[in-house]
Amino acid sequence: MPKQIINLTVNGEPCETAVEPAWTLLEAVREQLGLTGSKEGCGTGDCGACSMIVDGQLVTSCLMLAPEADGSEVVTIEGLARNGDLHPVQRGFLEAGGVQCGFCTPGMIMAAVALLDRNPRPTLEEIREGLAGNLCRCTGYAKIYEAVQAASQKMPG
Repeated sequence: MPKQIINLTVNGEPCETAVEPAWTLLEAVREQLGLTGSKEGCGTGDCGACSMIVDGQLVTSCLMLAPEADGSEVVTIEGLARNGDLHPVQRGFLEAGGVQCGFCTPGMIMAAVALLDRNPRPTLEEIREGLAGNLCRCTGYAKIYEAVQAASQKMPG
């Protein structure tokens, strides 16, 4: 099957890439664009390791076909830092020790960013709900929740 050209804005940069029609957004971003921060954990949308923000919405990129993202704005973990300064959520994860092995961390951070974009001052219950689609095998989540709470205090709004 011939490749299909898609146009995306990824982390603020316009790009055009050729993808197989059955490729997922995760495959396109990792394989074609070389942005490997997002991970494939399950391939079924259950773990959240592949989470990205597409047109302002959190998506599990292992379930979204790359051609479906044509014309979209995509933000990956690599696009959060600005001018060498970590995003408040990234900084919160570092300061609170919300990182274990690191495999799930990019997806957790993207879910937290999406949550704080919608709700800059969430309660602990809202944080738990906002991160419910992300699984971590290494932790009991307490430090992750602390990280999001700390980041919410540093977010504008």
